[in-house]
Amino acid sequence: MPVTLAAIRSARRRIAGGVIVTPCTESIPLSEITGARIYCKRDYLQRTGSFKERGARNALLRLTAAQRRRGVIAASAGNHALGLAYHGRLLGLPVTVVMPDYAPLIKVSTCRRLGATVLIRGRDFTEARAHADALVASAGLTYIHGFDAPDIIAGQGTLGLEILEQVRDVDAIVCPVGGGGLLAGVALAVKSVRPRVQVIGVESVATGNFSAALRAGKPVTMPRRPTLADGLATLTVGANAFALARRHVDQVVKVSEDWIALAILRLVELEKSVVEGAAATPLAALLAGLLPKLAGQKVVLVTCGGNIDPAILSRVIEKGLVRDGRVTRLRITISDRPGGLAALARVIAESGASFRDIEHDRAFNGPDIHAVDAVCTLETRDHGHIRDLRRALRKNGFTLGPA
Repeated sequence: MPVTLAAIRSARRRIAGGVIVTPCTESIPLSEITGARIYCKRDYLQRTGSFKERGARNALLRLTAAQRRRGVIAASAGNHALGLAYHGRLLGLPVTVVMPDYAPLIKVSTCRRLGATVLIRGRDFTEARAHADALVASAGLTYIHGFDAPDIIAGQGTLGLEILEQVRDVDAIVCPVGGGGLLAGVALAVKSVRPRVQVIGVESVATGNFSAALRAGKPVTMPRRPTLADGLATLTVGANAFALARRHVDQVVKVSEDWIALAILRLVELEKSVVEGAAATPLAALLAGLLPKLAGQKVVLVTCGGNIDPAILSRVIEKGLVRDGRVTRLRITISDRPGGLAALARVIAESGASFRDIEHDRAFNGPDIHAVDAVCTLETRDHGHIRDLRRALRKNGFTLGPA
């Protein structure tokens, strides 16, 4: 079945009551820091924390009775698996998911808790898919592709219809793109109803599936690279998704990992929203200055998933604070005699910084046995504050070395 606006509207009726109509609310703080009038489509508020429920429920409801009895299988890094597991349980049919070994632990454990059979197989999506295909052949399971099945794309497109109703005069929608199912469905829905609305895809520089396909004119396989946006690490864009999206998407940009980390931090701080890396890429693109033409326009950011591993989140926050200049590390040579550390603490306190951690290095601090290097991790306000602190330390006779 080809994906059409009629198919997306049918999917919306089909999944109504089983999938949340998530809010799409204005963000004053994000508007202030980006220069656009920002709205967030908060699909991380779905029961499993991801937009993937839309396509999963639509696809499951389209199965035949025989397919439902035998059960379904999918290869997924997590969110598609969660959507299938949850709605499979609601609809009373067995679900098996095959995850590559980099799948976040939170997604693995949640999927199991929802009742799915979870198999960890393969170093990447391609290897996980090969194992799933083998089970399709041996056990008669129905494979549901996470981003390229027409029923999946139609289900994801329902998010676009909701945005158009919630922000009626929207100028642009900025959406993550990995396998392309979400972007294709949203772009088709939006352009079919309101062609003037810009639809912009964002991918990580570590993934780049859609950009590579645009250059080649067809989907190509990309090497796996570590990324905060693990939900985009599908190695390739889907053929159906690419054919749809390339006709309807206005622009695709690639954002670096440090901007993704900063966007996660901004969403936590300013929106009180905990999202995964893929969902932070739309904001990251604006923060990085990749979309200057959106200044002053009404822009919806598709914040589509919230399943970030808590351990990763803590590291991201730390890196974001460092990038913001709110945490810094200085190596400061001080006297190793009584009062040396007190003199350093006085300057730091008077400068408005505070200690997080301090370590004394006597072995690698040079030939002066009466001196010690204090390696200090400090909380500061911003990069300007760090520069002021450095000047104050030098003015008071301290020597700064590489941290």
